[in-house]
Amino acid sequence: MTRVWKWNRPVTVREVLEDLQKERSIAYTTVMTVLDNLHQKGWVRRESEGRAYRYEAVSTRAAYAAALMNEAWSQSDNAAAALVAFFGMMSEEQRQALQDAMRIVQLPQSPEPDADNAGTPGEKPDQNPDENPASRDQPGGR
Repeated sequence: MTRVWKWNRPVTVREVLEDLQKERSIAYTTVMTVLDNLHQKGWVRRESEGRAYRYEAVSTRAAYAAALMNEAWSQSDNAAAALVAFFGMMSEEQRQALQDAMRIVQLPQSPEPDADNAGTPGEKPDQNPDENPASRDQPGGR
């Protein structure tokens, strides 16, 4: 998968084989079997090109890592404790990446109510919940 993600395009068994052979000796059939297994597991899709296939990742490496983290987290019977332990293992760089990610995914904050419109949601802005609505019509009212 590392090669498929690295190139970010459909790849052939031959391309992966040639790249792997720069590091170690490996058989064509081994690479073909691994890519076929990845296809059967749904991690890559393939399209026929002549007598060969071109394989392409179904999801990004980041999405795959996120799915792994989510799966591991869901195995915990105490999600908060698992997160605390996980955060404790992070480097400073990873913590900064987490803070950046949290800023990205946070929903936009609703504007702070100003002093003139303070009150509870759904309440009319000019109505104080402690005030009798009828008193606004009387002298000394709003």
